[in-house]
Amino acid sequence: MGCDCKKCKKTVREALKTLGKDNFVLIMHGGSFPAKDGEDTGFGSMNSSAAKEIFDFSEGLFDALQLGPAGKTKSSDSSPYTGTIFSGNPLFIDLKQLTTKEWNNILSEDTYKKVVENNPQQNKGRTAYSYIFNAQNEALKEAWGNFKTGKKLHKEFDKFKKENAFWLDNDSLYEALSIDNGNDYWPIWNSELDKNLLNPQSEEQKSESEKRIAEIKEKYADDIDFYKFCQFVLERQLEETKKYAKKRGLKMIADRQVAFSDRDTWAYQSLFLKGWCLGCPPDYFSKDGQAWGFPVMDPEKMFNQDGTLGEGGILMKNLYKKMFKENPGGVRIDHIVGLIDPWVYKSGKKPMPEQGAGRLYSSPKHPELSKYAIAGINDIDETLEPDKEKYIKTLNKDQIKKYGRLIEKVVIAAAKECGLDKNAIVCEDLGTLTNPVDAVMKEYKLQGMRLTQFVKPEKPEHPYRCCNIEENVWAMVGTHDNEPISFWAKNMVETEIGYLHVKNLVEDMFAESDNKDELIWNLTHDAEYLKKVKLAEMFASKAKNIQIFFTDFFNIDDVYNKPGTSGDANWSLRLPNNYLDLNKINLKEILAMAIRARGSEFAKKHHKILEKLEG
Repeated sequence: MGCDCKKCKKTVREALKTLGKDNFVLIMHGGSFPAKDGEDTGFGSMNSSAAKEIFDFSEGLFDALQLGPAGKTKSSDSSPYTGTIFSGNPLFIDLKQLTTKEWNNILSEDTYKKVVENNPQQNKGRTAYSYIFNAQNEALKEAWGNFKTGKKLHKEFDKFKKENAFWLDNDSLYEALSIDNGNDYWPIWNSELDKNLLNPQSEEQKSESEKRIAEIKEKYADDIDFYKFCQFVLERQLEETKKYAKKRGLKMIADRQVAFSDRDTWAYQSLFLKGWCLGCPPDYFSKDGQAWGFPVMDPEKMFNQDGTLGEGGILMKNLYKKMFKENPGGVRIDHIVGLIDPWVYKSGKKPMPEQGAGRLYSSPKHPELSKYAIAGINDIDETLEPDKEKYIKTLNKDQIKKYGRLIEKVVIAAAKECGLDKNAIVCEDLGTLTNPVDAVMKEYKLQGMRLTQFVKPEKPEHPYRCCNIEENVWAMVGTHDNEPISFWAKNMVETEIGYLHVKNLVEDMFAESDNKDELIWNLTHDAEYLKKVKLAEMFASKAKNIQIFFTDFFNIDDVYNKPGTSGDANWSLRLPNNYLDLNKINLKEILAMAIRARGSEFAKKHHKILEKLEG
């Protein structure tokens, strides 16, 4: 910052206040937390002792930590964005704690040491997903066996199972069925009865389902309770983590992915639109669109004809209530367009207009989707393709309310019932921003995002450009889906597009400078200088909220995720265990640059803080 002492942190906080920032947040997904020496099991956790040191480091500097989705992931897929909507990820259980008196030593030290010693990514700054998925499960089974024979925490466990039965019973039943069917992917189970166990189509099937459920619960009673035990341990650890963070003035912000996991799809399949999947139209990341394969909530199950919540709407509201209750710092909603104006495509097809894809509520001419359309035929611009942002050209007040009813009656309502307001909602609205989404965001004054490295420099009014970023947003240079800003800067130097970026930066950040040509030359040739100015840009903007991904803050030249690709490299990057030795960004220098970018009068008025930053 240059340093991490209390004095420097205090100076940074003073500078952030001077620049009108309400929130400064570090983005780091759970699996990316580091480990202490001798405690690297192969996966990061916000519940570990190393995480506590991150909270200590963040105290007095950040307001919150933005975590990733926390749902249970599949053995074959480490992406947190395909996890369960209710169950938490057992990989976030800190095994070390289970070896202590607090947990009645239900995990042996020897087992714990073996998990650590056999980690193939020991101290390499990467997760060992396949390894720890199995090793963690075996260790937890040992802990479960010992927990059962003891007496400690049994009443709390019974209370937990009762209070969370509405989701825990379904998720644990799926676990038992996965064992019985030999895999955890229900579409390839041999038993048609098991596939539709919670979705019977007749009284006869209902009777068969009830008998099968009773059979499975008896046969796999221990496995079902083991699943519930893991969720119980995780919740208790998370509660302690929240308390620790709160004492240090930190909140945690959850991340709600747009997806439903296989487990959720199986349990709630009667609520989804048959034959349709959620995806993304052709865009920057994929010319054919992104075929996510996630199910689409049936609009007729979301709301009843009188506008009240249907079965699907109640499910979604319960989900958000759980998230807000567990995360008083708020919830980041990934792909907010998926709640307002989702792009859907036919199963087995590509998510392209020519193959029948379209927006669920914005396709009044579509032969199948028109029944759900909120926009009418007269509201569309027929000169544009259905995947274009401005395809819907006009909307009245009533239509905007209908587009936003899930936001209003589910998300905002859930926040209010948990004692929060709409400022606890962080909306990821990057990329596609259709007119209906834009209208709903404005109607409810929701906080969207502005990703500065995605600015289109040839467009002076582009919303991601510094001078155009408004107050009620979250500004950042990148998210988990972007390369570090250092990569961006290196790719920009001595290029034509880089010159356009630099020209805008000089106009916005050095408006009063007399040596603009020299600045342009330096910025187009010096990647390190360009990176600093680009970081300063988000602080110089009017945005009241700032997020920074851990790779950018700690100057890690590596990528966390590459959208549209798969493989072990994705989602595996961690903060190195020696992160305190890394050459972190110099926040004091960057903030001084941001203050000076506001103009000489502003700098003069705040000369005292500038002296502290530059002294």
